[in-house]
Amino acid sequence: MRAIRIAAFGEPEVMRIEEVPDPRPGPGQVVVRVRAAGVNPVETYVRSGSYASLPELPYTPGSDSGGEVEAVGAGVSLKAGERVFTSGSITGTYAEKALCEAWQVHPLPASLGFEQGAALGVPYATAWRALFQRARAMAGERVLIHGASGGVGIATTQMARAAGMLVVGTAGSEEGRGLVAARGAHHVVDHSHPGHLEQAMKEAGGPFDVIVEMLANVNLGKDLPALARGGRVVVVGSRGTVEINPRDLMSREAAVMGMVLPNACPAERESLWAGIGAGLESGTLRPEVGRTLPLAEAPRAHLEILSSKAVGKLVLLT
Repeated sequence: MRAIRIAAFGEPEVMRIEEVPDPRPGPGQVVVRVRAAGVNPVETYVRSGSYASLPELPYTPGSDSGGEVEAVGAGVSLKAGERVFTSGSITGTYAEKALCEAWQVHPLPASLGFEQGAALGVPYATAWRALFQRARAMAGERVLIHGASGGVGIATTQMARAAGMLVVGTAGSEEGRGLVAARGAHHVVDHSHPGHLEQAMKEAGGPFDVIVEMLANVNLGKDLPALARGGRVVVVGSRGTVEINPRDLMSREAAVMGMVLPNACPAERESLWAGIGAGLESGTLRPEVGRTLPLAEAPRAHLEILSSKAVGKLVLLT
């Protein structure tokens, strides 16, 4: 089968498409025939070698995909041919086939295509964990979502709106702002404009109870004055360091909390996928695919995913 392989950490060009042996499932494992693989910003950090936890070389990137069950090991209830999406992988999903643990594989609703399945794993699990498991956001609260036009941002917008929160999203392009509004945000502001946080608070009618932050190294110091008393910032993404004024936290008795998806325990994973599954079934959650590229163009995908004007989920087609 064909797969993207990385033999050395570095720029996007280190990703090369190669022929590798087909994976075979052991007990409790599933081989998925990948039709579409999702691209996430974290995969660019790992590829560059700048992430805190790095895989052994060589490796195949990716954890999200939409496809079909090809083979299963002992003790697995899934059947060959079932439509599924993945939220993790043993061998990586930038490939024609991926070996997964059974708990990483979920039924794909008939209403969703494979590309949409590839847009579910990291974005929707991250959004649910940030909003509900870390921030403990509640109906009636004001929520600001930075970078709301990306995969995680769209997912968070849908979840917050469905849960009864007042939602303000930011996006850097007219197309992105239109998408955020269409997916449930009550108000949308342009984060490239100076004073956009003040505008966001004006639109919301006051400071925010929760801020979901995708680019903390740029925004965190400015986020804190926009918090209500007892407000929470959940840091989902950051590309460097940032300076803050602790008094902004003290006066509001506010909190800044980080999150990385692999820290979710089995009970938390089970809970978040139960919630996401219910949202997919009811139609309140629906992944947005912004752009598709062939598998061989993974280097280009890694350049595009970090664009401030990214809209929806970027997906590789196998």
